[in-house]
Amino acid sequence: MSQSLEDFARGKLAALEQRQLRRSLFETDRLEDAVAIRDGKRLLSFACNDYLNLSQHPDIKRAAIEATERYGVGSGASRLVTGNHPLFRELETRLARFKGTDDACVFGSGYLANLGIIPTLIGPDDLLIADELSHACILAGGTLTRGNVRIFRHNDVDHVAELLATHRADHPRALVATDGVFSMDGDLAPIAELSALCETHDAWFMTDDAHGIGVVGAGRGSSFVDGSKVPVPLQMGTLSKAIGTYGGYLCAAQPVIDFMRTRSRTFIYSTGLPPAAVAASIAALDLIEEQPEYAASPLAKARLFCELLELPRAESCIVPVILGDPARTLSASQMLEEEGYLVTAIRPPTVPEGTARLRFTFTAAHADEDIRRLAAIVKTRVMTS
Repeated sequence: MSQSLEDFARGKLAALEQRQLRRSLFETDRLEDAVAIRDGKRLLSFACNDYLNLSQHPDIKRAAIEATERYGVGSGASRLVTGNHPLFRELETRLARFKGTDDACVFGSGYLANLGIIPTLIGPDDLLIADELSHACILAGGTLTRGNVRIFRHNDVDHVAELLATHRADHPRALVATDGVFSMDGDLAPIAELSALCETHDAWFMTDDAHGIGVVGAGRGSSFVDGSKVPVPLQMGTLSKAIGTYGGYLCAAQPVIDFMRTRSRTFIYSTGLPPAAVAASIAALDLIEEQPEYAASPLAKARLFCELLELPRAESCIVPVILGDPARTLSASQMLEEEGYLVTAIRPPTVPEGTARLRFTFTAAHADEDIRRLAAIVKTRVMTS
């Protein structure tokens, strides 16, 4: 039995290797100022989602250390079993205030959040409509609903309108879900248009703001990019990117949050976050609110890179350079590493076939001169090769 299992795995790995799609882990030590050490070599990382470098910020680390010394390294069990630690209540109150909602619920991760939120609200008789480029956890959450899941063309509001007009009347409840900032393309969802459409059809609207909170919309996220809040009843996101720590959250109306705490399986049956992560998240939100110019700097740096390469103006901290072929993309990533830059090659199935790319992410710690040198290398040795 074990031999057939090993043979199965070897065969799958060989097929992936042939297509340049096998994945590997590389030992990498992340340091301050967006520096990474890999194989003894010092690299400047343009591959990390720690957009504000808060995972290395002394105030954030101090908050985590103090919480660990006071409360220990773990929470012991789920929050419904061990009791709700006071730090959780503080973090959820802060998140709700930041997002302009009644309350918030913190989950073990962003992935766990979507696997819990979506099937708690949508069941076998209901309708879920999701963007085709939504994060995998939205689509996985949709599978768990056992309901009618429809996929719309990326950022195509007319397609959403068509799907709602065709299918909404057949289901008691409907949910439209999308990333607020798309993790591989860096573009924004048309949140205002989708919100209005959902209102017309009595469909609930949820955005995954994993790559928006902290760095777009004055740090408040993708629902705030035009200076005013778009009415999004379900604002989901993660604490593991610009916030620099770990965990996921949902910000929503009080009855919705109370319902999540009562019925969401990934909340009920998951151990609570360690106190250090919760305290560090609170400190990170303090910093973002107190230093809006700092929070805005990664987007400005991404826009500088786009300007230098004559790419469309960046809408977020993420800039893809699409090369198409996985082998070419891996080769370009290796060349940039030899030049002192860590830039990840993204290949299918993370992105659609034919769209393998270098994914550049920009942080507050990146110096303009480093961005200029990187852009020059990409322009002469990647985009023209």
